[in-house]
Amino acid sequence: MTEKTAFTIREFEADDHAQIIGLLRLNTPEYFSSEEEADLIHYLQHEIDHYYVVESDGVIIGCGGINFAEDKTVGKISWDILHPDFQGQAIGSALLKYRINELQHTHHIQKITVRTSQLVYKFYEKNGFILTKIAKDYWAPGYDLYSMRYDPGTDQKQP
Repeated sequence: MTEKTAFTIREFEADDHAQIIGLLRLNTPEYFSSEEEADLIHYLQHEIDHYYVVESDGVIIGCGGINFAEDKTVGKISWDILHPDFQGQAIGSALLKYRINELQHTHHIQKITVRTSQLVYKFYEKNGFILTKIAKDYWAPGYDLYSMRYDPGTDQKQP
């Protein structure tokens, strides 16, 4: 039996920047194109509305954000990254559910979306998102855009 990893979720701080870039690099090219590193750096410096990190024993093992669009009626799940050694332990799902809960308690939010790739869209499907659009080679060659919308009635996780 595998021991569960103890972790906490907290708000991003500027000092977290290097560890987050390190997580992205650990997931490149498996889940991200090398071209996306500059996009993440720009996001962390200029586009964050809310960004969270997952910590275990003082080390950041995951991260993900929330952004707002369309007069703040749409909540966007953004830049989910999890250390490869901690994938498959429901930590990513916990971080996603944390942010969905934050958005659901924001009164003006009418819709929750995520833009991901063909490499991980099944993760979002298991967590209540439905596919709405595909755009080939959107992120980079071989990295397609999968646009998805949250529909709590499709959440396939058992309580």
